[in-house]
Amino acid sequence: MGTQGAGDGVSRRTVLTGVGGAGTAVVLGGGAAARPAWAADKGVAKLPLPDRTELTVLLTGDAGTGGDGQWAVADAARAVCARRGVDLAIGLGDNIYENGPESDTDEEFRTKFERPNAGLDVPWLMVLGNHDTSGVIPGSGGMPSRGDHEVAYHAHSARWYMPDRHYRVAVPGGAAEPVAEFFALDTTPLSSYVLQTDPEYHWDGAFARRQRAWLRESLASSRARWKFVFAHHPLRNNGTHRNAGEYEGITCGDYLSGKHVKELYEEVVVGRAEFLLSGHDHTLQILDTGAACQGTQQIVCGASAKTKGRADKPTNKAFWEAYDTLGFMLLTINARQVVVDAYTVDPGTGACAHAYSHIRTDRVPSRAPEPAAS
Repeated sequence: MGTQGAGDGVSRRTVLTGVGGAGTAVVLGGGAAARPAWAADKGVAKLPLPDRTELTVLLTGDAGTGGDGQWAVADAARAVCARRGVDLAIGLGDNIYENGPESDTDEEFRTKFERPNAGLDVPWLMVLGNHDTSGVIPGSGGMPSRGDHEVAYHAHSARWYMPDRHYRVAVPGGAAEPVAEFFALDTTPLSSYVLQTDPEYHWDGAFARRQRAWLRESLASSRARWKFVFAHHPLRNNGTHRNAGEYEGITCGDYLSGKHVKELYEEVVVGRAEFLLSGHDHTLQILDTGAACQGTQQIVCGASAKTKGRADKPTNKAFWEAYDTLGFMLLTINARQVVVDAYTVDPGTGACAHAYSHIRTDRVPSRAPEPAAS
């Protein structure tokens, strides 16, 4: 095993505090694998989405280094999934370190996604992270347009699912009341480490407004038994990146603090989805639902290639946490319950252990229909 990095190198708070102060809703349904026209043109047939009422979902985040840590977690996940089975995978951003791909045919897709995940042959629902949308400064999130390469890669890969920067997937796809629905978001323009220069991606720009309206309508219209919102940035987090609204210990400004991520989650997601799945912090956390979160439970799973550490004064109650180990999670979902199993992977030896199991049976409280947006 090679030596794993303990974080992101030089503190971005130190370096960047002085610097920073187009999606379409797509519903992907299961069933037999159809060969869409664009896939036929590219020579790629997408792996079919599951068409089951009980499914197992692999959860990874911040994986795309191409290094020993990513391979150790992928090897462990392969072994566990071979025993338990797997129907779907979710990648929680920072898919291509350090700055994201330079084109939709960048070799890094092969070295940092396809090769490590060989054998995990299920659809991978992907979202963008700050390292996927960076320019001169690694991890800055200052070049959102670079994320378009990862959207375009959807047409080149059987595994990689990112048909747009935000999208929804219901399982089973054609069911009147699916057992689960997954809502993918792009939070990177709302919490970059530098000011956004493209008006499309300002914190209150056209993209942010479209995504917010789409998410509100999508959650309201969903008939799924369990709703999962997933994005790179967490709302609550006991790791060193801290909670949204005070990322990196910063509480001012429209970007560094993540205050607009906080607003999006609290005003649109909280009380409307059972789970919020995020990466960004290179840790493993299963937090409680929290009265203030109205039944929306935060899961942080960003230790699939690196480890990070714990905040000096964590503020969130947790069922279980791990800060100095690599790892991944499995979600087992049926109409009765969601089971979250956490697996740790030793950074030095690659040894994998089942660390914790959490069972949830309660849904978010029912809400009155919201008035139509004016």
